[in-house]
Amino acid sequence: MWEAVGISGPDAATYEALLRRRQAEAAELADDLGLPRGQITRSLGRLVERGLATRLPGRPVRFASVPADVAASSLIAERERDLLRLRTHAQQLAAKHARQRSERLDPADLIEIVDGSGNLQNALVRLQRVAQTEIRSFDRPPYLEDPISGNAEQYTQTAERALTYRVVYHSSALEIPGRIDDVWRRIQHGERARVSSNVPMKMILCDDQLALIPVTSDRHAADAAYLVHPSSMLDAFSELFEAVWERAVPLNRIRSADTDEPPVHTDLLGLLAAGATDETIARTLGWSVRTVHRHVHRMMTEVGAETRYQAGMEAVRRGWA
Repeated sequence: MWEAVGISGPDAATYEALLRRRQAEAAELADDLGLPRGQITRSLGRLVERGLATRLPGRPVRFASVPADVAASSLIAERERDLLRLRTHAQQLAAKHARQRSERLDPADLIEIVDGSGNLQNALVRLQRVAQTEIRSFDRPPYLEDPISGNAEQYTQTAERALTYRVVYHSSALEIPGRIDDVWRRIQHGERARVSSNVPMKMILCDDQLALIPVTSDRHAADAAYLVHPSSMLDAFSELFEAVWERAVPLNRIRSADTDEPPVHTDLLGLLAAGATDETIARTLGWSVRTVHRHVHRMMTEVGAETRYQAGMEAVRRGWA
């Protein structure tokens, strides 16, 4: 635990042993911990330097522990100051780099080629870490890995930063068994999700600073991508996302005020509004095609729609999906 503020495991053990005794000689702590006296003496010296212990006057030499809450508060404040200095230094370096780049703009600096699955994964982690406000993305098959794994950890890591996710899923992505449930879990973690049959490519946008675009949609050559920095190209990708987002169908689970259940099956509504076929809906929801027909007909009757697409859009308009 104390490693978080720069206190090593052996030094932390020495400190907590001293806390239990309040005052002690190095030999006493060595007996308590079953460690060599010389090692304990060196640990005590480091603890004194970091403000976790004090050396008492007199002979033999004895040490007193500083209360844990006082010591922790001091170390945390010290670490926060160090991190603040690092952030300021990094911002100054970034500003200097931006000025230099603007003075002698080289188009080659605006696009990086990320090659290899390991480098691509590192780039994805980089986007997650540097994002300050929002991650926007297009999600569509094919996938190199299981598209359902690892999502909870992603949102847990970003929840404390109040990072917003907006994702447009291609309707074919929802045909993957278990994917619709995964999308609902993402929504419960705060993701704003929409679905469309016109998602042109995969894409991840980090604020207005970076975009990650696969070089190709070919599954067997998808471990390479372009990392686009601020430029007119990045602006175009941002505008593309917003245009597709505006036309896509929202996916949510708004329930009626009088019941714990939605008026109709929300999974069905999202797929229907996205233009999915009855066969696709049946595979996705684990229903028979006949069951899909029955639900669609009932919904069309309820909203007064003449076509299945009208029924889906009317359900979305009413906030059912």
